[in-house]
Amino acid sequence: MARKGDAAASPYGEPRKFDPKFRGPIHNRYCTDVLCCVIFVVVILGYIALGIVAWVHGDPRKVAYPTDSYGQFCGQKDTPNENKTILFYFNILKCASPLVLINLQCPTTQLCVSKCPDRFATYIDMQSSYRYNKSYWEYYRQFCKPGFSKPWKSVAQVMRDEDCPSMIIPSRPFLKRCFPDFATKNGVLTVANQTTFKDGRGKTRNVTDLREAANGINNVLDARSVGMKIFEDYASSWYWILIGLFIAMVVSLLFLVLLRFIAGVLFWIFIFGVIGIIGYGIWHCYWEYHRLHGIPGSDLTIYDIGFQTDFRVYLQLRQTWLAFMILLCIVEVVIILMLIFLRNRIRIAIALLKEGSRAIGYIMSTLFYPIITFILIAICISYWAVTAVFLATSGEPVYKVMANQSLCKYANLTCYPETFNTTNVTKLCPGAQCTFAFYGGESLYHRYILVFQISNVFVFLWLVNFAIALGQCTLAGAFASYYWAFRKPADIPACPLFSSFGRAIRYHTGSLAFGSLILAIVQLIRVILEYLDHKLKGSQNVFAKFLLCCLKCCFWCLEKFLKFINRNAYIMIAIYGKNFCTSAREAFFLLMRNVVRVAVLDKVTDFLLFLGKILVAGGVGVLAFFFFTHRIPIFTQEAPSLNYYWVPLLTVIIGSYLVAHGFFSVYAMCVDTLFLCFCEDLERNDGSTAKPYYMSASLHRILGKKELSPKKLMG
Repeated sequence: MARKGDAAASPYGEPRKFDPKFRGPIHNRYCTDVLCCVIFVVVILGYIALGIVAWVHGDPRKVAYPTDSYGQFCGQKDTPNENKTILFYFNILKCASPLVLINLQCPTTQLCVSKCPDRFATYIDMQSSYRYNKSYWEYYRQFCKPGFSKPWKSVAQVMRDEDCPSMIIPSRPFLKRCFPDFATKNGVLTVANQTTFKDGRGKTRNVTDLREAANGINNVLDARSVGMKIFEDYASSWYWILIGLFIAMVVSLLFLVLLRFIAGVLFWIFIFGVIGIIGYGIWHCYWEYHRLHGIPGSDLTIYDIGFQTDFRVYLQLRQTWLAFMILLCIVEVVIILMLIFLRNRIRIAIALLKEGSRAIGYIMSTLFYPIITFILIAICISYWAVTAVFLATSGEPVYKVMANQSLCKYANLTCYPETFNTTNVTKLCPGAQCTFAFYGGESLYHRYILVFQISNVFVFLWLVNFAIALGQCTLAGAFASYYWAFRKPADIPACPLFSSFGRAIRYHTGSLAFGSLILAIVQLIRVILEYLDHKLKGSQNVFAKFLLCCLKCCFWCLEKFLKFINRNAYIMIAIYGKNFCTSAREAFFLLMRNVVRVAVLDKVTDFLLFLGKILVAGGVGVLAFFFFTHRIPIFTQEAPSLNYYWVPLLTVIIGSYLVAHGFFSVYAMCVDTLFLCFCEDLERNDGSTAKPYYMSASLHRILGKKELSPKKLMG
């Protein structure tokens, strides 16, 4: 039986025993999780094969070029439509909204044209003037079907066969499609300064009949105008944006170096500032409570007045300020007690932060490793996006019968243009046409397009998580080499980052792939849940919404927990070279045996790094604001003239934050690695000559003799 207080009595495993041969990251390793490594390689080869198949069947031109009713691309080189780059709709009134025009197919004949109409005209008017003015027909015929040259054909037959549009409307091209040239004049919707137009069927209609299309189009066109101005701003300020990001990089490096000296000062200033602010809040609540004494109605209780939409009513009650004062007093007391009882652990956390800054100073190359991770993730994103586009455009042209649905039973059925004129459809449904509808197919490949898209997303998530895992394991190995160097920096091995990267790739690809696989599965489930949530937004099923919300919350928590476990498992893999499950278990038990230290270090690190990101982004942002608004006298002439100064300003602020995040993520990994090494050091060694500590002298001084007892090891 283990005695009470014995380390072996812990439910989180037994602390490691002293190993005189252990000198940091083990170099004599073996390949771990080989089966997962093989599966990972096979999946990558399959992913490459999927990309090749998608490339063979896909055609991105279906996205780049609009398609007419005959399945031909507008503007495609070496085709009759080479100079006809814009899609024209015979009757845009049949199109419900711009989304129908862009994503689906509008139920009207669509034709490739070289330019959009610039005037109002109808087929009836053209036919009336054809006898004495053939130029009218020459203009109108460019919007008719190719080869149609019978302007004397009756209007009824032309409309039935859809040889020409019944009307044309002044339009302008957008997204390579002709949209009516909408404008607002004195609050009235107009087209070419007119509020009415002839529909070509003997009726005069109001422009407001196009309102459904106009509402969305005007917003998009306004957005295009803004987009052009934003592009101009980027074109004239990109050089200064890069300078701002370079300054952010320098400031981030400087902050990491200074943390060795100011980590403790920043933390205690913040803590005492919070205590002071809460103390002022307590005094203010007491002052308000005393001020309201004797005022009529102030002694009423919150229960007496009930619920009020105007919350200022509650501020006129003494009971409200008394409740605030009691709550703030409780918070103040809790913070002070935590500082008293956790002061040593806070000092250890600050010392580890300083040690992290010192470690990065000795292994500066680690600061630039995120560039490799960024490149790997960029490759994954690019490959996923290209594969997704090719998969989405893998279909063959599908043609549908276009006719009056109430009079023709064949409407919307699949047809074939080559044989359509020989069928009975044209006889039973006069005016019916076999027109292009969308891209699809009935083959085995086309039936599994959705499965391929899901597979594309899943492997993408797996590869991205693997790239992140590789970076974490590589950095952990480098920083562990620093910690377990008995004489720093003399005993730090040469090229620790490169050596750690080689070990991770050579021996632990399977383990990293295993951890990434688990995380990718959870993330894929979250993506599916988000998709279902989007589909159920209009649903009235309250239970389904509640269940979906619970599942989303649970899987969000699970993802956060797995990221925490994986991160520490990769650190243990980098140190000991064991498989993923063993490393994850040992890391979890080690952290649980030091759970208080984990909580303190995590919060202290998060605060200081968040403060650093805000300082970097805010400082560079303020400098950019004064520069782009011409408020720095010596740079007034150099500052570019902009349409929107906030465009480069926001880019600099967000970019600076991301640059700082990239550098500080290395620092956070450094601190986490040093912390696990520190806990291992405490369990393996006791500071004696036979079992010396590997920790720095500053950490050793903070621990003191009391911290070396077995009970303290359970901290």
